[in-house]
Amino acid sequence: MDNADRLLIETLFENGKTPLKELAAKVGLSAPSTSERLKRLEERGVIKGYTLNVVPEQIGYPLRAIVRVSPMPGQLQKVTKLIQQTAEITECDKVTGEDCFVCKIHLKSIEQLDLILDGISQYAATNSSIVKSSPVKRRLPPL
Repeated sequence: MDNADRLLIETLFENGKTPLKELAAKVGLSAPSTSERLKRLEERGVIKGYTLNVVPEQIGYPLRAIVRVSPMPGQLQKVTKLIQQTAEITECDKVTGEDCFVCKIHLKSIEQLDLILDGISQYAATNSSIVKSSPVKRRLPPL
């Protein structure tokens, strides 16, 4: 990966709708060369797609919670399925350590958190934290 690839990735990460002409100018290549580079990055799996960033607060989800989940013995598959089926859980990682999962949940209210956790807590122990702010937004690892 050279500097042009890095610039393409960084630019598209910030704005996936950046026009090809603007990308080409930014990396100092022609539009066809830039297009070919993008195609190669996609074929190599470096770029898997272009995403849309929605502001949850603007669609009625003003609260976020981080919930750590530890399934009870023999309940891993059931808890996994419950997590996958809960639409308010927008991200979940299976992790090492005391907990098995770390989930990000978008909520309309604190009461909604109780309803979600009630469904999971029959099969797992949970520990939740309400997100106050995000000092580090989603970002790329160093290129």
